[in-house]
Amino acid sequence: MSDQPTHAPVHPPKREVFDVPARTNTDNKGFVRPVEEYRATEYGLYMSRTADHPRFHHLETWLLPSLGLRANIFHFVGGYREGQRLYLDVGRFHGPDDDGRWHAVDWYLDLVDAPGSPLALIDVDELFEAHAAGLVTTAEATEATEIAAQALIGAAVAGDVQSWLDAQVGERLTWLDRPA
Repeated sequence: MSDQPTHAPVHPPKREVFDVPARTNTDNKGFVRPVEEYRATEYGLYMSRTADHPRFHHLETWLLPSLGLRANIFHFVGGYREGQRLYLDVGRFHGPDDDGRWHAVDWYLDLVDAPGSPLALIDVDELFEAHAAGLVTTAEATEATEIAAQALIGAAVAGDVQSWLDAQVGERLTWLDRPA
Protein backbone atom coordinates (compact mmCIF):
# COMPACT_ATOMS: atom_id res chain seq x y z
CA MET A 1 0.00 0.00 0.00
CA SER A 2 1.41 3.38 -1.00
CA ASP A 3 1.47 6.53 1.11
CA GLN A 4 1.45 8.62 -2.07
CA PRO A 5 -1.76 10.49 -2.92
CA THR A 6 -3.58 9.22 -5.97
CA HIS A 7 -4.08 11.70 -8.79
CA ALA A 8 -6.53 11.61 -11.64
CA PRO A 9 -4.84 10.88 -14.93
CA VAL A 10 -3.63 13.98 -16.68
CA HIS A 11 -6.07 15.25 -19.30
CA PRO A 12 -5.23 16.72 -22.71
CA PRO A 13 -5.29 20.51 -22.99
CA LYS A 14 -8.86 21.80 -22.84
CA ARG A 15 -10.10 23.18 -26.15
CA GLU A 16 -13.15 25.39 -26.69
CA VAL A 17 -14.84 27.00 -29.67
CA PHE A 18 -16.56 30.39 -29.50
CA ASP A 19 -18.84 30.48 -32.54
CA VAL A 20 -19.79 34.12 -32.85
CA PRO A 21 -22.12 33.80 -35.91
CA ALA A 22 -24.02 30.87 -34.31
CA ARG A 23 -23.96 32.55 -30.86
CA THR A 24 -22.74 29.34 -29.21
CA ASN A 25 -19.83 28.21 -27.03
CA THR A 26 -18.65 24.61 -27.35
CA ASP A 27 -16.83 23.57 -24.19
CA ASN A 28 -13.97 21.10 -23.83
CA LYS A 29 -16.40 18.19 -23.40
CA GLY A 30 -18.29 19.03 -26.59
CA PHE A 31 -21.34 20.60 -24.95
CA VAL A 32 -22.75 23.41 -27.07
CA ARG A 33 -24.25 26.25 -25.04
CA PRO A 34 -26.13 29.35 -26.21
CA VAL A 35 -24.39 32.70 -25.75
CA GLU A 36 -26.23 35.83 -24.67
CA GLU A 37 -23.58 38.27 -25.87
CA TYR A 38 -20.42 38.27 -27.94
CA ARG A 39 -18.40 41.43 -28.42
CA ALA A 40 -15.29 41.44 -30.65
CA THR A 41 -12.67 44.14 -30.20
CA GLU A 42 -9.25 44.76 -31.70
CA TYR A 43 -7.68 43.07 -28.63
CA GLY A 44 -10.05 40.17 -27.97
CA LEU A 45 -13.47 38.63 -27.63
CA TYR A 46 -15.99 39.05 -24.81
CA MET A 47 -18.59 36.37 -24.10
CA SER A 48 -21.47 36.29 -21.62
CA ARG A 49 -23.65 33.21 -21.17
CA THR A 50 -25.75 31.37 -18.65
CA ALA A 51 -24.36 28.21 -17.08
CA ASP A 52 -26.02 24.97 -16.07
CA HIS A 53 -23.37 24.24 -13.46
CA PRO A 54 -24.02 23.39 -9.81
CA ARG A 55 -21.47 25.97 -8.61
CA PHE A 56 -22.11 28.94 -10.92
CA HIS A 57 -25.06 30.25 -12.90
CA HIS A 58 -23.38 32.65 -15.33
CA LEU A 59 -19.98 32.96 -17.03
CA GLU A 60 -18.26 36.01 -18.48
CA THR A 61 -15.06 35.62 -20.47
CA TRP A 62 -12.54 37.82 -22.25
CA LEU A 63 -10.23 36.01 -24.69
CA LEU A 64 -7.06 38.12 -24.84
CA PRO A 65 -4.81 36.54 -27.50
CA SER A 66 -1.87 38.95 -27.27
CA LEU A 67 -1.62 38.29 -23.51
CA GLY A 68 -2.10 34.51 -23.75
CA LEU A 69 -4.92 34.85 -21.21
CA ARG A 70 -8.58 34.10 -20.84
CA ALA A 71 -10.07 36.25 -18.07
CA ASN A 72 -13.24 34.85 -16.51
CA ILE A 73 -15.80 35.90 -13.98
CA PHE A 74 -17.85 33.01 -12.66
CA HIS A 75 -21.08 34.16 -11.06
CA PHE A 76 -21.13 31.57 -8.29
CA VAL A 77 -24.12 30.37 -6.35
CA GLY A 78 -24.26 31.58 -2.75
CA GLY A 79 -21.62 30.19 -0.43
CA TYR A 80 -19.17 29.06 -3.10
CA ARG A 81 -15.88 30.93 -3.72
CA GLU A 82 -17.39 34.17 -2.48
CA GLY A 83 -14.03 35.96 -2.44
CA GLN A 84 -12.97 35.10 -5.99
CA ARG A 85 -13.11 37.88 -8.58
CA LEU A 86 -11.20 36.94 -11.73
CA TYR A 87 -10.00 33.53 -12.83
CA LEU A 88 -7.43 33.60 -15.61
CA ASP A 89 -6.58 30.65 -17.84
CA VAL A 90 -3.18 30.60 -19.52
CA GLY A 91 -3.05 29.30 -23.08
CA ARG A 92 -3.38 30.02 -26.75
CA PHE A 93 -6.40 32.00 -27.89
CA HIS A 94 -7.07 33.13 -31.43
CA GLY A 95 -9.74 34.22 -33.85
CA PRO A 96 -11.74 34.86 -35.75
CA ASP A 97 -11.16 32.10 -38.27
CA ASP A 98 -12.74 32.18 -41.77
CA ASP A 99 -16.06 31.08 -40.25
CA GLY A 100 -16.07 33.77 -37.54
CA ARG A 101 -15.15 31.36 -34.73
CA TRP A 102 -12.59 31.90 -32.00
CA HIS A 103 -10.58 29.08 -30.45
CA ALA A 104 -9.07 28.45 -27.02
CA VAL A 105 -6.44 25.94 -25.84
CA ASP A 106 -5.90 25.90 -22.07
CA TRP A 107 -2.31 25.19 -20.99
CA TYR A 108 -3.24 24.14 -17.42
CA LEU A 109 -1.85 27.12 -15.47
CA ASP A 110 -4.45 29.33 -13.81
CA LEU A 111 -4.31 32.60 -11.89
CA VAL A 112 -6.90 33.37 -9.22
CA ASP A 113 -7.75 36.91 -8.16
CA ALA A 114 -9.31 37.36 -4.75
CA PRO A 115 -9.44 41.00 -3.61
CA GLY A 116 -7.13 41.66 -0.67
CA SER A 117 -4.78 38.80 -1.65
CA PRO A 118 -1.95 38.60 -4.17
CA LEU A 119 -2.77 36.98 -7.49
CA ALA A 120 -2.35 33.22 -6.97
CA LEU A 121 -0.80 30.80 -9.47
CA ILE A 122 -2.35 27.31 -9.37
CA ASP A 123 -2.16 24.01 -11.26
CA VAL A 124 1.59 24.11 -11.85
CA ASP A 125 1.64 20.36 -11.15
CA GLU A 126 -0.87 19.80 -13.98
CA LEU A 127 1.39 21.60 -16.45
CA PHE A 128 4.40 19.49 -15.39
CA GLU A 129 2.38 16.27 -15.61
CA ALA A 130 1.02 17.21 -19.04
CA HIS A 131 4.52 17.98 -20.29
CA ALA A 132 5.87 14.70 -18.92
CA ALA A 133 3.00 12.87 -20.67
CA GLY A 134 3.79 14.59 -23.98
CA LEU A 135 0.52 16.55 -24.04
CA VAL A 136 2.28 19.93 -24.26
CA THR A 137 5.61 20.67 -25.86
CA THR A 138 8.55 22.21 -24.04
CA ALA A 139 7.94 25.40 -26.04
CA GLU A 140 4.28 25.51 -24.93
CA ALA A 141 5.15 24.82 -21.29
CA THR A 142 7.80 27.54 -21.40
CA GLU A 143 5.39 30.01 -23.01
CA ALA A 144 2.72 29.18 -20.40
CA THR A 145 5.21 29.84 -17.59
CA GLU A 146 6.31 33.13 -19.16
CA ILE A 147 2.68 34.27 -19.57
CA ALA A 148 1.89 33.45 -15.94
CA ALA A 149 5.05 35.22 -14.70
CA GLN A 150 4.24 38.32 -16.77
CA ALA A 151 0.70 38.45 -15.32
CA LEU A 152 1.92 37.94 -11.73
CA ILE A 153 4.54 40.66 -12.05
CA GLY A 154 2.23 43.00 -13.96
CA ALA A 155 -0.56 42.66 -11.39
CA ALA A 156 1.89 43.25 -8.53
CA VAL A 157 3.30 46.39 -10.15
CA ALA A 158 -0.14 47.74 -11.14
CA GLY A 159 -1.63 46.98 -7.73
CA ASP A 160 -4.25 44.54 -9.04
CA VAL A 161 -4.82 42.30 -12.03
CA GLN A 162 -7.81 44.23 -13.43
CA SER A 163 -5.73 47.44 -13.64
CA TRP A 164 -2.90 45.54 -15.32
CA LEU A 165 -5.24 43.93 -17.87
CA ASP A 166 -6.83 47.30 -18.65
CA ALA A 167 -3.41 48.87 -19.19
CA GLN A 168 -2.34 46.02 -21.47
CA VAL A 169 -5.38 46.26 -23.76
CA GLY A 170 -5.53 50.06 -23.65
CA GLU A 171 -9.01 50.46 -22.16
CA ARG A 172 -11.16 49.22 -19.31
CA LEU A 173 -12.38 45.64 -19.78
CA THR A 174 -16.09 45.75 -19.10
CA TRP A 175 -18.07 43.15 -17.18
CA LEU A 176 -21.73 42.69 -16.29
CA ASP A 177 -22.87 44.17 -13.03
CA ARG A 178 -24.92 41.13 -12.09
CA PRO A 179 -25.78 40.08 -8.53
CA ALA A 180 -24.67 36.60 -7.47
